[in-house]
Amino acid sequence: MATDQAAAPPVWTVRTLLQWTTDFLSKKGIEAPALEARLLMAHVLDCKPIDVLVRSFDEPTEAERTRFREIIQQRVQGWPVAYLIGSKDFFLLRFEVTPAVLIPRPDTETLVQKALELLKSQPSARVLDVGTGSGCIAISLAHQCPGISVSAVDVSPDALEVARRNAKLHGVETRVQFHQGNLFAPVPVQEPFDLIVSNPPYISPAEIATLAPDVRDHEPRLALDGGPDGLAFYRRFSTDAAEYLKPGGTLLLEIGYTQNEGVRALFTDRPDWNLGETIQDLGGRWRVIVANRL
Repeated sequence: MATDQAAAPPVWTVRTLLQWTTDFLSKKGIEAPALEARLLMAHVLDCKPIDVLVRSFDEPTEAERTRFREIIQQRVQGWPVAYLIGSKDFFLLRFEVTPAVLIPRPDTETLVQKALELLKSQPSARVLDVGTGSGCIAISLAHQCPGISVSAVDVSPDALEVARRNAKLHGVETRVQFHQGNLFAPVPVQEPFDLIVSNPPYISPAEIATLAPDVRDHEPRLALDGGPDGLAFYRRFSTDAAEYLKPGGTLLLEIGYTQNEGVRALFTDRPDWNLGETIQDLGGRWRVIVANRL
């Protein structure tokens, strides 16, 4: 005989939560909903993302479910995943990130790879990272090249605090010296470097308005705004950087993929520079300009 019984409440396992969240994020226009759901779940459960799949049939506690709901709401409100979980992987290492620093991106690994090629023949080189942010470039180089010494500059004291923590996390705090100031201001000109690297701000205000909301509204404007045409910092490098390089030293600059001709023009015919190649990233876009001091 049929009876009227209330439907049993759903059992919220890790698997069912991920399924529901993936569908929810997809409807909200998130590009990689399944991946993001897994990353956020791993953060809440304090485990590796791969372990989330192993724990498919576990039932998170009420507190964990509540935290997961909260963090998903923050994501659909535009907060980047890296800020929500507090970290981002870059060049084989995991870096702490906060809203004080630009989130490291795979494109920048092109610059690191080129720097490592150059450092193979300079095992005790002195390296300067201008606009270090999270420290991902400086720390990756120091981690891969135990004999080099690195100076890292940023105008933001909050960013430098994050970078210092990352240096300590990866055991290079004694070989990366951090300096607060604008571009070359805190660096002694009497101690030139073998290599200068930088991923400077290179987005114009008009372009910033067109960025995805998670970038436009949450990542630090200071790390994005490259002046009226996006080239302001490259002008400074073309006029000032040679003074801080040894003769024959190399400058590596990350650029926006549409800026190759504009940035190269700033270095062409300048007496201090021998302009080298522009390197493409893995997506085939112009990404890193090489210049050597004469």
